[in-house]
Amino acid sequence: MPITFDQSRPLDLVLLGRAAIDFNPVDYFQPLTECTTFKKYLGGSPANIAVGLSRLGKKCGFFCRVSDDQFGDYVTEEFAREGVDTSRIVRCTNGEKIGLTFTEILSRDDSSILMYRNQAADLSLCPADIDVDYIKSAKALLISGTALAQSPSREAALKAVDLAQTSNTPIIFDIDYRPYNWVSADDIAVYYAHVAEKSAVILGSREEFDLTEALLSLPGTDDATAAYWQSKAAKIVVIKHGKQGSTAWIGEKSFSIKPFPVQALKSFGGGDGYASSFLFGLLEGWSIDDALELGSASASMLVSAHGCSSFMPTLAEVQAFIAQAKAEHGDMVARG
Repeated sequence: MPITFDQSRPLDLVLLGRAAIDFNPVDYFQPLTECTTFKKYLGGSPANIAVGLSRLGKKCGFFCRVSDDQFGDYVTEEFAREGVDTSRIVRCTNGEKIGLTFTEILSRDDSSILMYRNQAADLSLCPADIDVDYIKSAKALLISGTALAQSPSREAALKAVDLAQTSNTPIIFDIDYRPYNWVSADDIAVYYAHVAEKSAVILGSREEFDLTEALLSLPGTDDATAAYWQSKAAKIVVIKHGKQGSTAWIGEKSFSIKPFPVQALKSFGGGDGYASSFLFGLLEGWSIDDALELGSASASMLVSAHGCSSFMPTLAEVQAFIAQAKAEHGDMVARG
């Protein structure tokens, strides 16, 4: 494994980014305009990843701001129930509200999300909320790209990156692009690239890497992407291609994985399951092949579930899923 984690640190991962609330329709397979009943879940990509890692037995902390109301209570209590440390979750003081996400599940292959993020609580995270001691207590720091969309969250994330560098804390960058709150494509490229060039692990889709590299005159190929970021600080670059699978680069060597066969319910949520299980493998010192396999399996399990955070699997559940898939479809079914 190309990354060494300080095993003396009590937290496995500190995450920085949005915690939100998802409302997923119970009466799905129809347009959102026709849906009348929704189920509430803790949401937001880094929040989902934190819960996923916690269920896999890892100890996570979280830098975030939440609304000073019942929804802020809900998010904080959900984190606490899942074993995620809430000591750095701060209540907003100027009326900012938790971001809300309504999902539309038209079919097993066609889903979309509708986000309400005006004056979003998570984007009010400020540099004063970030302290070096908490970062030093973690084996790694994960920055979610959505945190870079707007000030003061942007400056808080950049401060966390600088403190991680000075405290020898590996940085993991989950690009996690959402169009909401960004002002321009240039802003996206500038701030994504600024964090990516300091990160030991970068995870994103081909499209997300294209946004990150928009000002770099790269050819937009996976090989060029991996080579460029590895010429900076990256030890591992993971590029996801949806149903075509994903590939991780370590140096000039690549490792590919295909999705596990599954009857999907929706087309979102898989990326957070993938990230949590893949990062678990890294933190455990597994081979890249095994970490990718666990991530791919978790992703397939999540797209077949109604929600995200509440359906994050335990290690035993992912391993049972892998064993069953291999029994049905052949050994090493997922590896490319």
